[in-house]
Parts: sequence; C-alpha cells; structure tokens
Amino acid sequence: MRAQTVSAADGWRWLAAGFAIFQRNPPVLSFLVMIYWLIMALLRALPPIIALPLSLAMPGLLVGLMQAVRNIERGQAASVQTLVDGLRENTRTLILLGVLQLVTPLVILGLSTVIDGGTLLQYMMAANRAERAALEDADFTLSALFVLFMLAPALMAWWFAPVLAAWHRQPLGKALFFSFVACWLNWRAFLAYGAALLVAGLVPVMLFGLLASLLPGAASVIQSLLIVFMVLVMAPAIFASFYVSYRDIFAISEIV
Repeated sequence: MRAQTVSAADGWRWLAAGFAIFQRNPPVLSFLVMIYWLIMALLRALPPIIALPLSLAMPGLLVGLMQAVRNIERGQAASVQTLVDGLRENTRTLILLGVLQLVTPLVILGLSTVIDGGTLLQYMMAANRAERAALEDADFTLSALFVLFMLAPALMAWWFAPVLAAWHRQPLGKALFFSFVACWLNWRAFLAYGAALLVAGLVPVMLFGLLASLLPGAASVIQSLLIVFMVLVMAPAIFASFYVSYRDIFAISEIV
C-alpha cells in the first residue's frame, strides 16, 4: 500500500468534491450523518460505564459512513445497514482504534498537568457550567497549546486509520503509521483543506447573520435555518470530503 502525494490545490478541491457527492443523494447521506451524530450525542448522555464500551464502536460506524459515501459516488445503494456493516470489517482493530481514541486525549491532558497543575484537565472534565465558570479566570494558555501540539500527530495517525484497517485489512500499528505518513506527505493539501473548511463554515454564518440583521423580527427563524443548513448540508458534505481525501491519496485499486 502506498500513499500518493497530492498538491495543495487538491486540498481545496476535496470539499467541493464532497459537495458533489452529497448532491447525488442528499436525503440518504444527510439521514446517515444525522444517525451518526445522534449516536455520538446519545453516548454523551449515557452514564460513563455504559457509554465508554459503546463508544469503541465509533471507528466502525465511521467506516460504515465512508462506505455509504463511496456507494453514493458509485451510484450504488446506501442505507442504515451500510452504516452498521462498517463494524464487521477487521472488527478487532477498529475496536482497538476506539480504545486509542478514548485514551489518547486523556493521556495528553494528563501530561498537561505538569504545566498548569491540572487546571486545564479540571476545566475539560467539569461536569457542569458552574464548575467551568470557577476555572475560567485560570491561565491555562500554555497547557492548551501543549495539548493542541500533541493532538496534531494523534489526529494525523487516526485520520485514515479506520478506513485502512477496514478496507485494506491493516493491523493497528500499520494503519496508524500509514495514516500518519500520508498526512505528513500531504501537509500542504491538508493545510489548504483546513482553510477551505474554515471558509465554508464562516460564509454561511456571515450570510445568515447578515440576513438576521436585515430581518430582526425573524432572527430566531433564521438562526434555526442556519442550524438546519449546517446539519443537513454542510456536515454530510464534509464527511464526504473525508472520503475524497482518502480516495485521492490512496489508490482505489488497492482495496481488498
């Protein structure tokens, strides 16, 4: 398996290609993305003793979502069953990825206690707004920068890992390694992709904000429309663009 190096311009194109895939079947892709987000929201609402084991399935569900995007791009059917089927591909490795996804941020936050004595960790683990408000005056800028610096390589290792594990049957170490290398080789494209995501996120907010200022009586309705647009249009297109980044960097012919 070999990762290709693409240009920075390709990073800009990923989001546009994601929108193009979304337009082929908006209802189905929006519905599947909503299910994915609802599952994540449900996990946050459940007691930790129940939510933690269930959250190990999230990498598999992400693979199922990527499979749905691939099916839609190829003109094939996609359904809730497609989402669930992602759990069946190299299940053991996907569960291990789920474990790492849970543990890695906690380890990094734990390391940040050396810098700020645990202030940032307490803020992130606060159970309610009152507990967070009590820590808002604390200065954890340096520890926050440390966490972001440490999370960047972790995100690079995890970006393609679920798909590499499921579609290429890669073991845990190789999936993480090839994902990291692929992101490292294509840092220019990912930088451009990040800029495209930022612009795509800001433009609707600005346009809907301008509309709300022109129609103050309908501000609440316009705000609701913005949320609907972000959930039903932007989120599915962004998920589709995740797949496009994989498709461009890893040759489709290599899929087992």
